[in-house]
Amino acid sequence: MSKQSKRREALLYHAKPKPGKIQVVPTKKYSSQRDLSLAYSPGVAEPCLEIEKDTENVYKYTNKGNLVAVISNGTAVLGLGNIGPEASKPVMEGKALLFKIFADIDVFDIEIGTEDVDAFIETVKNIAPTFGGINLEDIKAPEAFEIERRLKEELDIPVMHDDQHGTAIISAAALINAIEIAEKDITKVKIVISGAGAAAVSCTRLYKAFGAKPENIVMLDSKGVIRKSQKDLSAEKLEFATSRNIETLEEALMDADVFVGLSIADIVTPKMLKTMAANPIVFAMANPNPEIAYDVAIKVREDIIMATGRSDHPNQVNNVLGFPFIFRGALDVRATKINEAMKMAAVKALAELAKEPVPEQVNIAYGETRLNFGREYIIPKPFDPRLIASVPPAVAKAAMESGVAQSPITDWEKYVDDLNERMGSDNKIIKLLMDRAKSNPKRVVFAEADHLDVLKAAQIVFEEGLATPILLGRKEVIKELMKELDFEEDIEIIDPKSDEQSERLHRYAHKFWEQRKRNGVTLFDATRLMRERNYFASMMLKEGDTDAMVSGYARSYPTVVRPILETIGKFDGVDKIATTNLMLTSRGPIFLSDTSINIDPTAKELANIAQMTNYTVKMFGLNPVIAMISYANFGSSKDPHAEKVRQAVSMLHHSNPDMIVDGEIQVDFAINGEMLKNKFPFSKLAGKKVNALIFPNLDSANSNYKMLKEQKDVLSIGPIMLGMKKPVHIFQLGANVEEMVNMTAIAVVDAQQKEKAAKEKKKQKK
Repeated sequence: MSKQSKRREALLYHAKPKPGKIQVVPTKKYSSQRDLSLAYSPGVAEPCLEIEKDTENVYKYTNKGNLVAVISNGTAVLGLGNIGPEASKPVMEGKALLFKIFADIDVFDIEIGTEDVDAFIETVKNIAPTFGGINLEDIKAPEAFEIERRLKEELDIPVMHDDQHGTAIISAAALINAIEIAEKDITKVKIVISGAGAAAVSCTRLYKAFGAKPENIVMLDSKGVIRKSQKDLSAEKLEFATSRNIETLEEALMDADVFVGLSIADIVTPKMLKTMAANPIVFAMANPNPEIAYDVAIKVREDIIMATGRSDHPNQVNNVLGFPFIFRGALDVRATKINEAMKMAAVKALAELAKEPVPEQVNIAYGETRLNFGREYIIPKPFDPRLIASVPPAVAKAAMESGVAQSPITDWEKYVDDLNERMGSDNKIIKLLMDRAKSNPKRVVFAEADHLDVLKAAQIVFEEGLATPILLGRKEVIKELMKELDFEEDIEIIDPKSDEQSERLHRYAHKFWEQRKRNGVTLFDATRLMRERNYFASMMLKEGDTDAMVSGYARSYPTVVRPILETIGKFDGVDKIATTNLMLTSRGPIFLSDTSINIDPTAKELANIAQMTNYTVKMFGLNPVIAMISYANFGSSKDPHAEKVRQAVSMLHHSNPDMIVDGEIQVDFAINGEMLKNKFPFSKLAGKKVNALIFPNLDSANSNYKMLKEQKDVLSIGPIMLGMKKPVHIFQLGANVEEMVNMTAIAVVDAQQKEKAAKEKKKQKK
């Protein structure tokens, strides 16, 4: 995509369908006059009077306890510099979004139109009663130091400048683990810090808190090594000035154990890296390009332990590992501040989490066979679901132990359960899916690429690195549409009806005829069918000329399924194929089966659908908890419809005793864990969060999925094909671009899984 196209897409993302990235959503009913009279006049007077009696009641009757202000004056925005308060607002809205999706914290972003320190501080103090915490953002140094210091002293709510402390906390966790792996002593390691801004100062102070010695630290600014002999040093620079007689980074790195870069790209050369001590620890965190390129560094020093700020290399130092969870813990005990003890607790929690066995969901998401604590895994991954249950409790405990918690937690088990439940509202599974596809992209044929939206999806898939698209359709139409989309890449385009494809078409036709000649198909029929794109694409997949196939945008489901079944066929042991839809809801991901194919499956077929769904849920890195749905609960009806579901459950309990599956059960009991546990404590589902529903027929499955997908804040991915021999997936008729991109990612992940299974099978035979 050209620079102009990327610019246009970024602007469109922020402008449509409505401007900005966040909104206010009511949390109480408001449909009736009674609701409104409670929400506002006259009912609202009652909580006002209670708060007037005791201001602490504000946490009981308002959202203050879960509301953080992200505040900036736009003087040090990302890599953009001093762009002003209005121009910083998109960044602050982005920060608000991260708070919400990672820790379920509500945010108002506030941009203040002053660079005067006193005026800024006074403004924040005046609005502080609204908030449970203050996150300062993108404020230039040295003003940032004074602003944070004074606000922490003068306010009784948590205040943190994430630019300073976020990077410090994450990199400190990484440093502790890297030093352990390198078998070094933090009190003895020689540390070089490139950069002297807010983040660099905060990082160095935290390293000292964990044992690093000032005499072993050298800090550099844009002029070189900061030395005590220099005049007019700021208080922060003077704190880290060295008495050593050195001036350059090259001199500082001689025999150094640790390099921490918070400066600019490419300032560390291979020659400098070679002079560092054995097992050098290099945190090159300049973005987007580090102080030394990762690929260069690992070639120069095989013994290196390296971290960067980039997601495409191991050990990403990403602030999102810290600030959402630190504020979560601070808010939950109503801490009056975020102190050193709380920051150090976050560091220790992150460091310890990296040493624990990594859940399969994380391995799958990042395309790893198995992540293990070591040189390429010294800090947790940003989308590790355990973060929410690890960091906030550590921070909350530290707040209590250090005497700044006003509402101590007594039931820690319940608190952890509440934290895990909070994260049901996030859709991080999409990010995990995309990351996994990117880890090992596959060739995917788009059977209807001469439609604008399908081509747009293929363009996004290509540019995001999810897959290598192969475009099937009318060549001249595709080329014209590519011009319209500014899609100028060298992508393979195939028109099954063109003379160019005649050799391949006849080869495919002959193979198809050999396969289907005893089913009434003549060679003439086979040749005619191969001119149809879904037959041609299916044969491409069958013959290994592509790794996966997607289709269905412009044709009905049955029309697309038939050529695929006739050509590719079902997986060994599968009697009937089925589909499942992944619904991303406020309670978390939930799979619905069978949403598109089997009209009235038998008990045996229902059991097979459940088994295939079980496999697919695992493919997403989740532990399947499956409810077999009926209008009845556990034998309450003897009607054949309920009996069918009961028989399917019995079969599954006998054939797959390790599967967490039960029923027959009504949808509300399956979804409402509290109701289920109270009413049916004997069920295999009791005390567990159901994430898959198997419906008794197509009517119920299809209606439920379509009703759900039309609800606000519910995203549907699917229908995902179950039981096919090859990775082929069908779009819903008229699917939008986002849905097609998501389905393509699923096709890639499916191809990865089938490739892995084939290799394991081959290995077992040997």
